[in-house]
Amino acid sequence: IYAVALLVMTAIFWVMTHPKKPEEEVTRTMVQRLAPLKKVRVWRFGLYYFLVFGGFVALAQWLIPYYVNVYTVSVATAGLLSSIFTLPSGLIRAFGGWLSDKLGARTVMYWVLSGCAISCFLLIVPRMDVHSPGQGVIALRGGVVTAVAEDVVEVDGRPYPLVPMSVEGPRREGTLIWPTMSFGQEPTVEVGDEVSRKQLLAKGETHIYFQANIWIFTALVFVIGILMGIGKAAVYKHIPDYYPNDVGTVGGIVGVLGGLGGFVCPILFGYLLQGTGIWTTTWMFFLVLSVACLGWMHWTIRKMTLKHAPDLAHQIEEPWDSRPNS
Repeated sequence: IYAVALLVMTAIFWVMTHPKKPEEEVTRTMVQRLAPLKKVRVWRFGLYYFLVFGGFVALAQWLIPYYVNVYTVSVATAGLLSSIFTLPSGLIRAFGGWLSDKLGARTVMYWVLSGCAISCFLLIVPRMDVHSPGQGVIALRGGVVTAVAEDVVEVDGRPYPLVPMSVEGPRREGTLIWPTMSFGQEPTVEVGDEVSRKQLLAKGETHIYFQANIWIFTALVFVIGILMGIGKAAVYKHIPDYYPNDVGTVGGIVGVLGGLGGFVCPILFGYLLQGTGIWTTTWMFFLVLSVACLGWMHWTIRKMTLKHAPDLAHQIEEPWDSRPNS
């Protein structure tokens, strides 16, 4: 059925379209056709696409084992939750093109890169279940332990109040939003023990638990998918604006770099996981990449503004009170 649909669409495309020829039919050599690849701008666009397209392809593969290992869900459930990322991201690309035409690709990329950086920052904290030593109870004077209970230890009749260890029941997945913390003290002595001054009577323990709520995680991943879908269109909006006569060459290399991201990123994720044992290194990587793209783009725009509109650039930086006629 799919093959037949391809043949039908091929026939329709053949009949209803015609080749678009350049206004000046000048035969160019291969070296001339590849000349745009010398421009740093082309590779900057490629880095953007490495993030928004390569990152999308990589996460489409990586999210299923991520859900299975981090949230211990079934493969079927992991696939369903992953589709919340992949399906909208693919469908919204057309809206990203319209938005780029309406607002400008540069403005859209500012929002995309900033949104990706913020969302990835919110995802870098891993699930954790930490037990750490806390404040204990120390004997103020020596003596013999006369009583031991969950909430008190007595030495020669002198009580030392304790904070009982809290009994935590099972936690349902997706029920906690914020990290939770509990504290308790557990006796380290028994009745009849002889203790000296400043000896530990009860050890303290602090328990910090962060569930990394699966529904909040999925919502943030959904946002990242939407932003990547919009960003894919915004990146390609740049190409005909800057290289109207080299759309094929520039678009090709940008697409290659994006596809390379889909190949390289899962391998890199695996090495990061193997080296650290932390699944959220995926989001740390995307945070660094998003900030790098955003910083490079902003630096380039500032440089262009200073070169082509220095007066405007100085007015932007100049305090309002010091401007003439302000």
